[in-house]
Amino acid sequence: MKRIAVLALGTAAVVAAPAAFAGGPVVAAPEPVVAAPAPVMIAPVSGDWNGAYFGAQLGYGDGGDVDGDGALGGIHGGYRWDLGNTVLGVEGAYNNADLSNDDDTIKLNDLATITGQVGYDLGRTLVYASAGVAYGSGDFAGSDDADDYGYTVGLGVDYAVNDNWTIGGEVATYSFDDFDDTGVNYNPTTVQVKAAYRF
Repeated sequence: MKRIAVLALGTAAVVAAPAAFAGGPVVAAPEPVVAAPAPVMIAPVSGDWNGAYFGAQLGYGDGGDVDGDGALGGIHGGYRWDLGNTVLGVEGAYNNADLSNDDDTIKLNDLATITGQVGYDLGRTLVYASAGVAYGSGDFAGSDDADDYGYTVGLGVDYAVNDNWTIGGEVATYSFDDFDDTGVNYNPTTVQVKAAYRF
């Protein structure tokens, strides 16, 4: 009799246990912790303008105070030193010119320069100012094959298409006082597009 009572009591406990726990507190499974992605630092694009280059240019010139305009084009080459944000350079250029007034009494045939440059590195773009010595020759006021030295100042921009090729443009003004003692003060302005290969 005692054994039957213990067995009945054990069976009741087993049957009642799930019901007792069914209403108990529910513990939610912890959600997985997802780490935030590390911030991506985008480095500014910086160009390397250091080294030698050689190219060609083509453009238009206006005679300034002396009436007359025309086309000009030629070759240029130089070397640049990239110091970080600042770029220094030296460039030589030669242009075959056809700048003349209506009656051809003033005609510029050749224009050459040696200039220094100071530029600012904007990555793939370089903006710069230039200044230096200019040489011109042509027919001036009845004097054939006149030639003279003057000076030039300019502003330019170059864009690096890739590691070797650049394209750009430059505006420059020139000053020749009393060109080869002809009494002509010649101050042309030129606008040219340029392309160059960097070594």
